[in-house]
Amino acid sequence: MNLGYGAYIKKQLAPSFSLQADFLRGTLSATSEASPTDADWQSAHGEYETDLAWQAGLSGTANVGTIDFLRRKNSVDFFVTAGFHWANYTPTLNGTEQTDRTEQVIPVGAGIKFKLGEVVNLDLGYKMHFLNADNLDGVWANHGSMDKYSYGYAGLEFILGNKQKPALEWANPIALMYDELSDGTLRQEVEALKGRVSTVEEDLNTLKADADGDGVSDYFDKEPNSPAGARVDGSGRAMDIDGDGVLDHEDECPTEAGPAENNGCPVAEIGENTIQFDFDSAEIRPESYSTLDQLAEELRAGSVRVSLEGHASSEGTEAYNQRLSERRANSVKKYLVNAGVDSSIISTVGYGESRPVASNDTEEGRSQNRRVEIKMQ
Repeated sequence: MNLGYGAYIKKQLAPSFSLQADFLRGTLSATSEASPTDADWQSAHGEYETDLAWQAGLSGTANVGTIDFLRRKNSVDFFVTAGFHWANYTPTLNGTEQTDRTEQVIPVGAGIKFKLGEVVNLDLGYKMHFLNADNLDGVWANHGSMDKYSYGYAGLEFILGNKQKPALEWANPIALMYDELSDGTLRQEVEALKGRVSTVEEDLNTLKADADGDGVSDYFDKEPNSPAGARVDGSGRAMDIDGDGVLDHEDECPTEAGPAENNGCPVAEIGENTIQFDFDSAEIRPESYSTLDQLAEELRAGSVRVSLEGHASSEGTEAYNQRLSERRANSVKKYLVNAGVDSSIISTVGYGESRPVASNDTEEGRSQNRRVEIKMQ
């Protein structure tokens, strides 16, 4: 049993772990008295004293009592430690000093720590040092075993740094969480935050509201009561692209201006390029013969093409009126072909009742809608 001394400086990285640099100095020795358990050893080795000039290295220390659910503040802590050191020592065997050596050492230990104040602790610990050599006593045993020596200590630990802050190694994470939750100021901040979140949610709900369902939030909607199904601009106002007073969702010709009674479509002029028909008839009236004869003469003499567009009034079903409009267009084509016009330059199409030029609410209007329009191409 010999006395020694040591020191360390460490950095507490977390409440439960620290990294430290160690230094140790002391003496190891044995007398020439026979060992009560191994009398042969003393006769083979004799008396020796080994001067441990220095031992230094790095160690990691884990505090095992930091997290405590029973006490918010601790004054006693347990720890375990392990590291890697280098040791320089000089054995003296039977009065003869040997050559000094530097070898690797693995220190492993445990201890208990007592908090004496905010800046000072009492440390009690025990370490076993495993030497990577077999000549600590000046003799090589040559049987494959390595020497080891133990070191028990008591010492004072002084805490450096800002005294206004608690030492990290005594900080109990459970207690810190409790303190945060029980802090009145923090609770007030949390309540204030809840109020702000509630206000934001209300504002968000206001921004999401869309009473007329036009896809534009009421907050930005310049026309919050747009008609159902209306096409609206970015401000939520119903659109009328052609400016004819008929909103686009009701306008059958949204890009061409026309009166409301014609569903927003332009009214075609009834003239010499339009062939009129009787109700539910595809027969050409005699008064249209002269117009068609003149057209046939122009088509035979020129190289233009002509399109015949058939139309019908709204009596009957849409399907029937579609077929009727096609028959009227083909009737005019047949007349022109019989008059010597090449059929390849004549195209026909039927629009049924979809393109009225006058209101179908009156007989006069329906009469104008029973027609074939001649369009030169």
